Amino acid sequence: RVDIRDEDALDAVFASTRFDAVIHFAGLKAVGESVQKPLFYYDHNIAGTINLLKVMAAHECKKLVFSSSAAVYGSPKNSPCTEEFPLLPHNPYGRTKLMAEEICRDIYRSDSEWRIILLRYFNPVGAHPSGYLGEDPRGVPNNLMPYVQQVAVGRRPSVTIFGNNYATKDGTGVRDYIHVLDLAEGHIAALRKLFDSSSNIGM
Repeated sequence: RVDIRDEDALDAVFASTRFDAVIHFAGLKAVGESVQKPLFYYDHNIAGTINLLKVMAAHECKKLVFSSSAAVYGSPKNSPCTEEFPLLPHNPYGRTKLMAEEICRDIYRSDSEWRIILLRYFNPVGAHPSGYLGEDPRGVPNNLMPYVQQVAVGRRPSVTIFGNNYATKDGTGVRDYIHVLDLAEGHIAALRKLFDSSSNIGM
């Protein structure tokens, strides 16, 4: 385990093992915390990503799948959300994801040997069927699903839904979720695409 903000430690990992590609999940993801601690988020999510890209380049590892976020869209006016929607993040977390995307685009434009895929998605939820991988039930949840699960098993009496003036039938908010196993399959498919020489992967 290495903190990607530690460039020397990261370099040592790349020096000891040959990597053909990287799937970049490292970073912080709590929207509320990002509002309270923006510099903390910029340090982890931006400085860490820059370190990773520098070390990858130094070791001629130029294939990357970057785990971005639908938070780069802010609050889209229409649904479903498409890649053509304006990029207007509303919080430091979303801005760090958008900045990291822009850094990746700049690298690709400056050096066409890079092959980079950016994946934007909404709230990942769930766990591996083994029960060994998933959100720690003892921690503070970062999304709605752990609270719903706590109600289902009797650890919490109810779930409070905040807001009643959304443009929905009952006025409450709507959220999109993706299961972590589906998301994992998507990242593996993207990784395979990086190695497909017949594909044109532009930014």
